[in-house]
Parts: sequence; C-alpha cells; structure tokens
Amino acid sequence: MIRTFAAVLLCAGLALPLAGCSNDKSSRSSTSTSSSDASITVAGSTALLPLVKQAAQDYQTKNPDAKISVSGGGSRLGITQTSQKGIDIGNSDIPAENEPNLVDHEVAVAQFDVAVNPASGVKNLTTAQIQSIFSGRVTNFKQVGGNDQAITIVNRPQSSGTRAVFVEKFMNGAQPVAGGITQDSSGTVASIVRQTPGAITYVANSYVKGDGIAAVSVNGVAPTEDNVKNGKYLFWSYEHMFTYGQPGRAAAAFIDFVKNDVGALK
Repeated sequence: MIRTFAAVLLCAGLALPLAGCSNDKSSRSSTSTSSSDASITVAGSTALLPLVKQAAQDYQTKNPDAKISVSGGGSRLGITQTSQKGIDIGNSDIPAENEPNLVDHEVAVAQFDVAVNPASGVKNLTTAQIQSIFSGRVTNFKQVGGNDQAITIVNRPQSSGTRAVFVEKFMNGAQPVAGGITQDSSGTVASIVRQTPGAITYVANSYVKGDGIAAVSVNGVAPTEDNVKNGKYLFWSYEHMFTYGQPGRAAAAFIDFVKNDVGALK
C-alpha cells in the first residue's frame, strides 16, 4: 500500500515504502550529536514539516522518554545547521551539495503544486506559461486563458528547497522575478493565496487543502499521486533527513520511524 502525507513514498523510483530501501547509508553504531540520547533536534524544510511534526508526536507517545524538537526554517537552514552540528537532523527538499560530512537519509517523495486562488479562473498551465508568469512577462491571468485578474506572485526565499525544486523543474535555472510577496513558511504562503484573488505560488501539496486555493494541472497533467508514480507529473522531489556523520541510536530510530509512521501518513 502506498502511503502519502501529500508525499508519495518511493524507493529508487519504485512505489514502495522507504523503510525497505537499501540506499539509506545510516549506521546504528556512531555517536549522536544531541545532548541526551533521547533528545533530538530537527529543523529545515517546511514541505516536510507536517510529516515530521506528526511523526514526532507519535514517536513520543510510544517512547515517553524521548524529547523531539521540530521546527521549519527552510531546507538550506536545515542543511547548514546540521553541518555546523547545531541540530541533529536537517530536513531538506534538495540534496546537500559540497557537504561531505552529511549523511543523506531519503524518507519520502514530496509532491509539489503550482497553486492559485480560484478567482484566477485558471485550471491548467503549460510550462511556458508558468515561466512567463514567474519571469514577469505575463501579469494578468487573462493572458493565459483565465479571468481578467492581475497576478500576484507569492515566492519563497532563496533558502527554500521548494523554490529550488521549482526553479529546476520550470525555470531552467532562472530565478523568479523579484517583487510581489516572499514568505518562508509554506503554511503562510497557502494562507496568502487564499486571501489574494490574483495569487499564484508553488507549494507542497499537503498545504493545498480547503477553499480558496487550488492546484493547477501542468501541460494537461493533473497533480495527483498516481501521476507522480507513473512519471507523468514531474513537480516532485525526494525528501531528505540529513545527519552529521552516521546518526546515533536516538536519531537513527526516529528517522526509521518517520519512514514507517502510518499515523503521520494518513
């Protein structure tokens, strides 16, 4: 059974729970960076944040002596703080380049969406149209088949892994146009879209829920779990939990739990 948190769990491109992956390089024998063997600090990706927060709650319920602190801050913050030994686990939507001391534990595949306020009147965009909007060449949704509604771009900061994935998948490496609104938190981004008739953004699928925000199809392909699995929908990334060197027992146990926590994935 494939489980999601608006993320599809995959192993080496296959639709399998990551608990069975053999590419996790973690060891159970090295020293933890935490001050207590039962204390774990986690920070980074806000796309991965809902899963890890729920997993932490479930883990602590089953392990009352464990103390797990989970926060966001963006993928690059998670990588940087882990490399500086400031936290035990850094969550990230992107690989940790030029960080030879970090060990990568892939825990999920996150689906991302190009999301709009329904007042835009847009339900599908091509890659070229997305590029035109986020480069500033298109400024009204009527130019891409929507309503006569001025576009408000809601961007993520440079520290965001979600932004890095968006730039890779849609912008050919070019950065989105400056201006508009920039917010770090995925939850805040989704709230702004709900409150702003002309808003458009890129955000983890887990935040595209309820009224006032809708994911658009891309090149006629709906943003669904099935389309991620069959390779038709390409806006996704592996989700990583990084440790400085091999994790200690507490961090390793929690990483394994994140891969398998049914409660968090429903």
